[in-house]
Amino acid sequence: MLLAQIPRRRYTNRQTPLEKLEHLTEKLGGPTIYMKRDDLLGLTAGGNKTRKLEFLMADAIKHGADTVITTGAIQSNHCRLTLSAAIKEGLHCQLVLQEKQSGTYDQRASGNNFLYELLGAENITVVPPEANPLEEMNRLAMQLRDEGRKPYVIPLGGSNEIGTLGYVACVQEIVQQTCDIGVHMSHVVGVVGSGGTFAGLALGFGLHYSDVSLTGMHITGTKETQDPLVQQHIENAANFLQVPFHIPTKRIKLYDDYVGEGYGVPTDEMIAAVKLVAQTEGILLDPVYTGKAMAGLIDLIDQGVYTKDDNVLFIHTGGSPALYQHKNLFI
Repeated sequence: MLLAQIPRRRYTNRQTPLEKLEHLTEKLGGPTIYMKRDDLLGLTAGGNKTRKLEFLMADAIKHGADTVITTGAIQSNHCRLTLSAAIKEGLHCQLVLQEKQSGTYDQRASGNNFLYELLGAENITVVPPEANPLEEMNRLAMQLRDEGRKPYVIPLGGSNEIGTLGYVACVQEIVQQTCDIGVHMSHVVGVVGSGGTFAGLALGFGLHYSDVSLTGMHITGTKETQDPLVQQHIENAANFLQVPFHIPTKRIKLYDDYVGEGYGVPTDEMIAAVKLVAQTEGILLDPVYTGKAMAGLIDLIDQGVYTKDDNVLFIHTGGSPALYQHKNLFI
């Protein structure tokens, strides 16, 4: 099945920049670093979920949905962007936010919490750490069906066989851009949360028969729990596309060394990485995802994993609104 045959909405009317980070490269004294600026994707404040939502919202519309329901942490970028996409499509949106620590949700907080309110989420349900968000979403969906409405449930991070296609498509964009500038990327580095983005990159580069090495930085869980999740997303998307695909495990490396004490828990290395990129390139990373991924990249450069002859592409998945909720970490 060709990607072009799958229903898709368009929320970005251009390619996102592929930017050479000359000052950061010089500062780190390692490989030449480029950044794919998916923080500049369309919808409210951008981010990687926009690419996933182009396929997910098209599927929701195909199924006649009038309401989308999704879940995430209390400062979820995915929830912000799903809400934004729903507004674009004239649909209602309900959010199920899960606290990582009981009692931490604050409706009046800055960052994404503020944007949920400003964008006008129809309903926000907050569940404790021990709850099962999927069960809560299904309960809400059943309630809406009883009211005669047509809900569409989008999983955590938009990570399923449909959402993963967003980054299969992104690889096509990257391949074209690198060809246009005449640069061969030897390594691509990204963050691994719910797993769909990294899985899409792996499948996309695999389908292009690329020899690029992929490095993923987990920001939650451990390799034992998260690596199989990524593999499952790759397999599910490949099956959906009806393409035979062998996962090139020798070219994929996943690390859980930079998670710290857990999802969303700051680390000194993350803080230093966010400050460094801001003060050398004027680019904002976020404290939960890209900050930790960049901390991992910097550490691997220090270890000599990448050489001066390498070209490394860092995938910026967005999320900077979360900075404003955590400004005390940086000033």
